[in-house]
Amino acid sequence: MTHQIQQFHVKGGPQYGRENLPKLRASLAKAGLDGFLIPHEDEYNNEYLPANAERLAWATGFTGSAGAAAVLGDVAAVFVDGRYTEQVKSQVDQSLFDYEDLVKTGMAGWIRKTAKPGQTIGYDPRLHSPDVLTKLQEAADKTGAKLVAVETNPIDQAWEDRPAAPLASVHPQPLDVAGEAHGDKRKRIGEDVKDDGADAAVITDPASIAWLFNVRGGDVACTPLPLSSAIIEPSGQATLFINEAKLTDATRSHLGNEVAIRPETEFADGLKALSGKTVRVDPATASVWVVQQLDGANATVQRKSDPVALPKACKNSVEVEGSRQAHIRDGAAIARFLHWLDTEAQSGEMDEIRAAMKLEEFRHMSPQLKDISFETISAAGPNGAFPHYRVNTDSNRTLEKGSLFLVDSGGQYPDGTTDITRTVPIGAPTAQMRRHFTLVLKGHIALSQIRFPEGTSGHALDALARQPLWNAGLDYDHGTGHGVGSYLGVHEGPQRISKAPNAIALEAGMIVSNEPGYYQVGDYGIRIENLQVVTPAEPVPGGNRSMLGFETLTMAPMHQSLVDTSLLSKDELVWLDAYHADVRKKVLPLLDGAAAAWLAKACEPILGATP
Repeated sequence: MTHQIQQFHVKGGPQYGRENLPKLRASLAKAGLDGFLIPHEDEYNNEYLPANAERLAWATGFTGSAGAAAVLGDVAAVFVDGRYTEQVKSQVDQSLFDYEDLVKTGMAGWIRKTAKPGQTIGYDPRLHSPDVLTKLQEAADKTGAKLVAVETNPIDQAWEDRPAAPLASVHPQPLDVAGEAHGDKRKRIGEDVKDDGADAAVITDPASIAWLFNVRGGDVACTPLPLSSAIIEPSGQATLFINEAKLTDATRSHLGNEVAIRPETEFADGLKALSGKTVRVDPATASVWVVQQLDGANATVQRKSDPVALPKACKNSVEVEGSRQAHIRDGAAIARFLHWLDTEAQSGEMDEIRAAMKLEEFRHMSPQLKDISFETISAAGPNGAFPHYRVNTDSNRTLEKGSLFLVDSGGQYPDGTTDITRTVPIGAPTAQMRRHFTLVLKGHIALSQIRFPEGTSGHALDALARQPLWNAGLDYDHGTGHGVGSYLGVHEGPQRISKAPNAIALEAGMIVSNEPGYYQVGDYGIRIENLQVVTPAEPVPGGNRSMLGFETLTMAPMHQSLVDTSLLSKDELVWLDAYHADVRKKVLPLLDGAAAAWLAKACEPILGATP
């Protein structure tokens, strides 16, 4: 994967729905369907999609990373979660699509209240997981409507200028950054499949493919994924189904004799060959189509989580050290950018696009940068109140004096993936801005300092980051922490820190974000995000439980002019000073000149400092 400056042209918008919804309805009429369900995900359940899989954006104009739509002959709806309640208003024509809550209502709730008896509603079985489809089917049954699987997606038929499927080269991930040979990984995963009584496991998550075979690709922007599928046996032998044009000679040699390579078009045949066997399939990530193929072959489907997901999430010592180094390297780029924000950008004449490009320019100073890890959230003033805002030429705002600027960004390096958010004042911040920032900071510190017993899930820790805001009658509508891959996805499961229940315990080696925030619609947004890795904690005298804690990986200062020290306890001030001392120690050697001087000052201690 080679890095590129991100583009800022408008990728979605109301015109998409106006132009394409009639085309879709015409396509449905030809297929004899009364309606169609449109998830955001593609055939691989990706969060970020290749251009040819942007079906939701084509039909509605909505470009967020989570959502869905449902279309009937006389009504349609688009579904988004709390991150996108403002974005959807600017991208989707409300005269064509009703706005619905993806979490509270969802497509199942909409079907229950909208579908009519006898209606036939189509769905693409390659785009829905069995878990999701079960809920949709139950909703349709209650209304008397019928869900029908389609062989050819009607959107693909109506999409006249649909881009070609991606064809990026797949390269080996070297052992000195992977930390474990793919043969050893395959044997380990194969043993797990065997212990669960299965004869094989189907792997459909491209991130799991990348980790399992120690390869990286470039089929998806910002994430080095090789779009492909695999079947692994208890012996550790595997079959990789992939467009062979993606494989270099070096990659074929790297995969070796224990990995059979077959064209992606033969995946159905590979599934049918499992006739009579017990096959492990993840019902949350694999598609209904996979299950249908296995059912048709009289295989026994064992519905269980992807056997790669948890081992991939628990980084080995080489991966953890790689992440540390990647974050120090990335910290130098962030420091140069924050220095720029504190100097040139204080003019009140810079804008969001120029700021995003400047940050990428600083990241590109590292020859090890492969790509950004997601499109930079460069949000000035009121745009910062949209948690997942994406700047474009239509929405671009100036960084005006008296406002806050929120920047959420990350880089892809061969040894690690970064994700960091900082909030910076343009001009002098108001007392209210400082109060809100400090409440968010208090929650961030609480989550970074916590010790917790082994077996604790992120769900149990989420309230720590929210408590200072809750005490003030405030909150935020997104999760507090997501997993992050090792030169892989910036959003990775199965662990998370969120209000939503999650039974997956945090384990040593897992990397998670710590990102509480506060969003004042029409005014500003505040978020503080560091990545941190779960580590064994020192034994507590008198304690009787094995404990875990967090080590902070992200190395970049907080803007101290936004900190209201009167709201911080001494312990919180000690944490902030210690963090800044660590940033200074690790990042300062990579800087020189004015940026180095700026970082040294930005990391000065608060306790003991001269008033």
